[in-house]
Amino acid sequence: MLVRVHQPSPSGLRLDTMRACVPLTVAILCGLAWAAEENPKEPELFLELEEETEGAPASSLYLAPNSCQGRCLEAFDKHHSCHCNARCPEFGNCCEDFESLCGHEGFSHSSDAITKEELQSVSEKIYRADTNKARKEDIVLNSQNCISPSETRDQVDRCPEPLFTYVNEKLFSKPTYSAFLNLLNNYQRATGRGEHFTAQELAEQDTFLREIMKTAVMKELYGFLHQQNRYSSEQEFVSDLKNMWFGLYSRSKEERDSSGFEHVFSGEVKKGKVTGFHNWIRFYMQEKEGLVDYYSHIYDGPWDSYPDVLAMQFNWDGYYKEVGSAFIGSSPEFEFALYSLCFIARPGKVCQLSLGGHPLAIQTYTWNKSTYGNGKKYIATAYVVSSTH
Repeated sequence: MLVRVHQPSPSGLRLDTMRACVPLTVAILCGLAWAAEENPKEPELFLELEEETEGAPASSLYLAPNSCQGRCLEAFDKHHSCHCNARCPEFGNCCEDFESLCGHEGFSHSSDAITKEELQSVSEKIYRADTNKARKEDIVLNSQNCISPSETRDQVDRCPEPLFTYVNEKLFSKPTYSAFLNLLNNYQRATGRGEHFTAQELAEQDTFLREIMKTAVMKELYGFLHQQNRYSSEQEFVSDLKNMWFGLYSRSKEERDSSGFEHVFSGEVKKGKVTGFHNWIRFYMQEKEGLVDYYSHIYDGPWDSYPDVLAMQFNWDGYYKEVGSAFIGSSPEFEFALYSLCFIARPGKVCQLSLGGHPLAIQTYTWNKSTYGNGKKYIATAYVVSSTH
């Protein structure tokens, strides 16, 4: 549960009087789709399927089948959140149990496959290594009203106060935060408008990568992936990170207008809706400028310190985000590390991790319309889909 510092508002009311959702109970009441009901420690709650399955009926946003049980070799259905046909490995959109249920020789059977237990172990190490995260007293959060999925499309502002009451901005003077903030103004949020980086903006990408690689978080990640035979050198690792995150591709029919970093951390607008935008620092800065209006939240994670997780509804300068999940209070390198880990180990799948003894799942998607290097795929998106206790 997100940390609430007891601080009176200008009206004299305490800002923490309305508790956010109790994670498991309210998630069930809200009708979120939990997978593997026999094992509540392995939730698979899809918070943002509308972003990836445009045109799907409303019910499928939360209830689309997420298992290959009884579905092996079925015909492709764009309304399904994951697939079980012969070509799903090619497109990176198979259900997590595809290999085990449908007998396909896939990534999870390779000699250097990364197991779920290894992912949970290294994510705990990354969690403990994040010394740049916010302390409890660094953020005063006012999450206010929790709503149900049936209300997320209403576009009603149920929270009169901002989400962030206070953030200790001394955090932003730390090298990785400063380098991260310098990247956020390098993008045009509307898809269809080509991105063109100046020499300075390209240098800012290198600076960010250089600064995060100095941290214990990224050293932990690289050490793990090197041990798993994914990268032979740190130079190779950093080069791949730059391509997968900052390499440009087109989300429209126009010139290259998007990247994984822009989508996940800065946010985009496509067809009149906010897509991506999964970063708390970006949210805070935009809210501070009056460009983000926090409406409500649908889910609040179980952690009693930072980082925590919040899934929320908001308006970004005239455009609505129906469900947007984000870590709260994490360092830039922490988010970058976990999303990268999951994209490398479980591309296009749900990636089950563990943070502070609590399970957490991240969904990544690969960009399949263009590649870099020897057929490598860019990051299309990455975000938290579930957590419980």
